[in-house]
Amino acid sequence: MPVPVVLADAEQCPDFLQHTVRKLNSKQSLDLCKEFAGKTFLIVNTASNCGFTPQFKALEALYQEYKDHGLVVLGFPSDNFFQEEDEEQDTAKVCFVNYGVTFPMFATIEVRGSDAHPIFAHLGEQTASPYWNFYKYLVSADGKTIQRFNSRTKPQSEQLTKAIEQQLNITALPGISI
Repeated sequence: MPVPVVLADAEQCPDFLQHTVRKLNSKQSLDLCKEFAGKTFLIVNTASNCGFTPQFKALEALYQEYKDHGLVVLGFPSDNFFQEEDEEQDTAKVCFVNYGVTFPMFATIEVRGSDAHPIFAHLGEQTASPYWNFYKYLVSADGKTIQRFNSRTKPQSEQLTKAIEQQLNITALPGISI
């Protein structure tokens, strides 16, 4: 069976992802299209002090399970629901030290309302803005299919993993262990 060729250029990147975003607790920024064109995205608004914060562990397991198949998890801390640390280094500690996150995490942004970052403004227009922390948006590589999963949808849930596998065009992988 032929292996699909993925061309990684900005022309293949969805318009709404054509942004350069600063990495969490870093001076370095990533051009999302340059870094991730041709990938399937799981975009998550996160918070350090939320009842759903332990989902970081499951999101990391999901990322490790599917990253070699074309999935990238993008984490965007937000204080829209007043549950994010005041200092960025404290947010970074929660993500990287407490939960061992290796997927890309970015500086705190707005995810709702008139000040929403353009990525979340688009996601909100296409589905709905996040009602709380840890909303998950599964975006096809071409950006034409966007599925929204609420905070209560666990990253390793059958509903989300099946949707990911469908987007990646792969058969079910062995269970994700967290």
